[in-house]
Amino acid sequence: MNKCDYHHLNHVKEQHKSKKTLWFTLIITLFFTVMEIVGGLLSNSLALLSDSAHMISDVLALGMSMTAIYMATRNPNKKYTFGFLRFEIIASFINGLALAVIALGIFIEGIKRVMNPREVDLQLMLIIASIGLLVNIILTFVLSRSLKEEENLNIKSALWHFLGDLLSSVGIIISAILIYFTGLSILDPLISMIIGGIIFTGGAKIIHESYLILMESVPGKFDLDSVRHDIRTVEGVVDVHEMHLWAVTTDHYSLTAHVFIREDSQPLSTISTINRLLKDKYGLEHSTIQIEHPAINDHGLYGEGMLLKKQAYSS
Repeated sequence: MNKCDYHHLNHVKEQHKSKKTLWFTLIITLFFTVMEIVGGLLSNSLALLSDSAHMISDVLALGMSMTAIYMATRNPNKKYTFGFLRFEIIASFINGLALAVIALGIFIEGIKRVMNPREVDLQLMLIIASIGLLVNIILTFVLSRSLKEEENLNIKSALWHFLGDLLSSVGIIISAILIYFTGLSILDPLISMIIGGIIFTGGAKIIHESYLILMESVPGKFDLDSVRHDIRTVEGVVDVHEMHLWAVTTDHYSLTAHVFIREDSQPLSTISTINRLLKDKYGLEHSTIQIEHPAINDHGLYGEGMLLKKQAYSS
């Protein structure tokens, strides 16, 4: 591997804040998951058990997110020339799917419990849910602060997990209070189904964001037409085509473009100006610009049209 292959942009992602945040979150989540499973079984509360199932997914999701962060620090090689940055997106996609599947499972079990209500231990249910609320408030706050400092789709997916958990805890507390005053045990599965809907919404959003990156769509923060227009304003540039802009992972973008230039232009100077424009205005540090001429490089009807425009301009 030629070390100069990567001198323009280091294809690794050091995320010290995200790493510390995930370790802290993983340890606290694992401890509370065990507590909630035991509490759910003893109290016979589906709302608690559904939330504990979600907490198990949190543990798995956090473990995968930790793996993604460590993978992102590995250097590129001959086979993986972009390094292992994309693993972060794969992990997020799987986490989103896990959220959606768990939500569907909660909903199905909720329907079963609505048809066959069971008695629940309200006191134990309320104690566990109150502890869960406190834990989830702390973890949601920690993850939110980390996300502000370092953009990371895995942190965002973890945040959705814990927002769902926080709302779950609130829902379980409300459920326990309502059951106490009304005696309607059916409220427990109904609350759990609402929790499932919230979890599914978060999972769907993470799946959507991950999907867009995996499909190498233009990131939402960029307007491709604006980028194309700005490149055309560079001295010597006649037209821009075959332009592609995509995200390798969150906050790591790449752009490629073919550019027609005037014959009297200096190619190296033109490329340098375009690269500087892309970096200064759009933050695009990894760009590949190919200089072409329609009389030399075959572009079919498009190239013929450019030559006709040139002839008309010259005459």
